[in-house]
Amino acid sequence: MGDVALPLDLASRPFTVAQGRAAGLRLPDLRTTRLHSPTYGVRAGSAPTSLTERAAAFAVGMPSDVAFSHVTAAQLHGLPLPQGLEAAEILDISRPSAHPRIRRQGCRGHRGLERREVVDLGALRVVGLADTWCDLAELAPGDMGVDDLVIVGDVIADRLEPGGVAALRAALDARVRPRGKARLLEAGALVRVGSRSPMETRSRLMFHRAGFPEPQLNSDVFDAHGGWLLEGDLVWHQHRVIGEYQGADHADRKRRSADSFRIGLAEDEDYTVIEIFAEDVFRPARRCTLLHRFARAMDLDPATLTIG
Repeated sequence: MGDVALPLDLASRPFTVAQGRAAGLRLPDLRTTRLHSPTYGVRAGSAPTSLTERAAAFAVGMPSDVAFSHVTAAQLHGLPLPQGLEAAEILDISRPSAHPRIRRQGCRGHRGLERREVVDLGALRVVGLADTWCDLAELAPGDMGVDDLVIVGDVIADRLEPGGVAALRAALDARVRPRGKARLLEAGALVRVGSRSPMETRSRLMFHRAGFPEPQLNSDVFDAHGGWLLEGDLVWHQHRVIGEYQGADHADRKRRSADSFRIGLAEDEDYTVIEIFAEDVFRPARRCTLLHRFARAMDLDPATLTIG
């Protein structure tokens, strides 16, 4: 900033031009290229880098009645999104319908905030979890499909327990002709509490669509004397079958050793443990082979299942 130093209370945060003027800065000082302008009417000593920093900078220049919503809310809540949306840079900002939607570069304005729950995440006003789930269905099906909504719904249902699934349904029921309602209804019927990762959810959906009995999620497995053995990702206790999803975090030698030991314990108690990998879910030939393997382990007739 040349010879001009920012006042101490403005040096570490974004501020409005009006706040800068009130702190004694001249207009030429506020127009210098040494200051960053994250959005109209806002200045900062350094450029925001993270999503939270960018949102905080925008919030300084926004009316007090707005909240971050849709994809931005999902990002701020740390919800799992499809790869194309995880790094979305446009900020979604909602406002009550009685006021004009926000229109400025770098953000996408929405209305209808009065029909959504708003929570505080640090210093940011953000649409709540259940309403964010509903808002995500406003995206095109190619960007946010049914399975993507189930994955997000599983995470939210866990976070809002007890009553997480009911909270999602209540948020949908409160909407009047919501966009993407058919996808939300289909996804809502498939949301379950207990999934620990997006791929565990995708694995569960694979079995559901093939017509398998519904497994218990991350369920405790005990030996014949009631001693705890392990927690299985997908457990069919009646059939004594366990499906274990093996993600990238299971690749190192120590983790593989621990997994092998756990599998041995279960097999000593007459459980069949079958590992599931991403390729088994996404590649049709491997999916078919895996489902046949599970059907044999459960003594299910493949003819009664949808195994393509």
